[in-house]
Amino acid sequence: MPDSLEIDRISKRYGRLAALDAVSFEVRPGELFGFVGSNGAGKTTTMRIALGVLAADSGEVRFGGAPVTHETRTRIGYMPEERGLYPKMKVLDQLVYLAELHGLTNTQAHQAAESWIGRLGLSARRKDEVQKLSLGNQQRVQLAAALVHDPAVLVLDEPFSGLDPIAVDVMSEVLREKAAAGVPVIFSSHQLDLVERLCDRVGIIRSGRMVANGTVGELTTSAGAQLVVTAPGAATDWTPAVAGTRVAERRGGTLVLDLEPGADDQAVLAAALATGPVTEFSRRRRRLTELFRDAVSEKGERK
Repeated sequence: MPDSLEIDRISKRYGRLAALDAVSFEVRPGELFGFVGSNGAGKTTTMRIALGVLAADSGEVRFGGAPVTHETRTRIGYMPEERGLYPKMKVLDQLVYLAELHGLTNTQAHQAAESWIGRLGLSARRKDEVQKLSLGNQQRVQLAAALVHDPAVLVLDEPFSGLDPIAVDVMSEVLREKAAAGVPVIFSSHQLDLVERLCDRVGIIRSGRMVANGTVGELTTSAGAQLVVTAPGAATDWTPAVAGTRVAERRGGTLVLDLEPGADDQAVLAAALATGPVTEFSRRRRRLTELFRDAVSEKGERK
């Protein structure tokens, strides 16, 4: 049975700086978990502790209910933000070498390397040195390096950074396939539309603390609804004087209003009609991008 990756109240300090403060979340089998936060919020530190690259001051990382050990780490596929490839090594040789480090025989390593080279569209570059590849193709090789040993869990730090749309689609498809096979997948990204589209659950970290954790639907629903109101004849500074509403965005004759629970949307409509014709009046769920902006609005993020 597939296992979960559990981050249980991990903390890390550098002198007076609390890089992580009791961070907890779980990545379940077959789940795509998006880990988001501003630069310096603690995402990379958390991932490095999960991999054993850094030691936590307190707390525990578990996989399958047991503390992560050296043997466990050989079953993790890791894609670091700072790419870790050997620039003068050829693509095929590099992937074979890395697969053997994870315990595959030479034959198994060659088979796995060739499989991922073909799957990620690198066949024509298999004999090229990594340093001679485009940045997008280097990214594909780095993903292959994380996958070549058939990992039981994937931890990916900014895997979509610098990719063109076609490469984004290829990587997205691969991550969905691994999740469908029961692998827990966690990745960080600043591309929130992509996170919203791909992920089963999302965790938001700010200044070393988790400030939100749940499905996109749960997080955006709890953040409240919005109203989009277009009244072309209204004055540019028009705002409906209705309790429980706040202007979130103004675009010409269109207002986007945050609604508190219990706010009277019909009162908003009546106020809009009083200005003249209303060409749009609709509710919408808040987007992850908007929720993220609110969650990380506090200044002074840390790495």
